[in-house]
Amino acid sequence: MTKKNDAVEMILDQWRRERPDLDVEIMGPIGRINRCAMLLEQRLDECFAEYGLCLWEFDVLAALRRSGAPYCLSPTALFYTLMVTSGTMTHRLKRLESKGWIVRLPNEQDARSMLVQLTDEGLALINKVVAIHVDNERKMLAPMAVEQLAVLDQSLSALLQILDPAKA
Repeated sequence: MTKKNDAVEMILDQWRRERPDLDVEIMGPIGRINRCAMLLEQRLDECFAEYGLCLWEFDVLAALRRSGAPYCLSPTALFYTLMVTSGTMTHRLKRLESKGWIVRLPNEQDARSMLVQLTDEGLALINKVVAIHVDNERKMLAPMAVEQLAVLDQSLSALLQILDPAKA
């Protein structure tokens, strides 16, 4: 397999020139993963912006939608799912609530806590945007062959199992 010259290869070439004593090849996969993540996030945000959403708003609404009817989770379940801090989650929930996409309800199982639930407007929005999101992702990866995508998916899954063994 031939490597194409990309932004990461240019960085590797600079390190090879400046520090020939280091084997910098391992920087390639991590650099490419980081660069791909950044570029993918930009394209996702562009798509979501057309519907008045940003990536994190989509993620919260999608987590609630994926949970199934009645589309309701505790803030703790949300921040574990979305890998953010409780403080960040509190801020995000306030913003989503102000937009009318979620409501916070008393938790009947625990009087000390609240639950987060999609509103009808939030449910309609996420149902519409998730279909557009899947199509957007399909278009972004369409230039790759099905076999390449399968190998990429399997390789990234193996990496996730190494980096996040508790989730494996």
